[in-house]
Amino acid sequence: MSIGLLILRLVVGLTLAAHGAQKLFGWFGGYGLAGTGQFLEQLGFRPGRLHAAQAGIAETVGGLLLALGLLTPAAGAAVVAVMLVAAVSVHLKGGFFAQGGGYEYTLVLGAAALALAFTGPGAISLDQALGITWSGETWGLGALAAGLIGGAVPLVTRKMPGTSAAQNPA
Repeated sequence: MSIGLLILRLVVGLTLAAHGAQKLFGWFGGYGLAGTGQFLEQLGFRPGRLHAAQAGIAETVGGLLLALGLLTPAAGAAVVAVMLVAAVSVHLKGGFFAQGGGYEYTLVLGAAALALAFTGPGAISLDQALGITWSGETWGLGALAAGLIGGAVPLVTRKMPGTSAAQNPA
């Protein structure tokens, strides 16, 4: 089981960290803070550069923490939050499947991170090495709640062109 959790953590965590590096630094064909910030401004997230930094940090740090198996529920919460925002603000209108721009990919990454918050990172992890035993239903539900709140705040406060935050149903 520990090898399976390690593989899941490495694949999901490093994938997320790479996406975050695209936003923060423009690595791997990304647009960096300026380009990502402009895109987020179009989606109503203002200031866009600040939201780009927040999303990039959540993906990079959350992904690296998942990969390392360190503070796993906190990492899961960060990933759930950023994947919720991406799914609702960008991908929901595309339906489910990724080939149509849908939310399938964000759902899988968020669910995998949340599952790790419930199960824990396994024996081959920094949590295990440091004696951190944050896993189980309480930690998983806490990560879910924190992720949902962390994602809901930017969604409900975004300002679409021609609307106020109170009018925006996002």
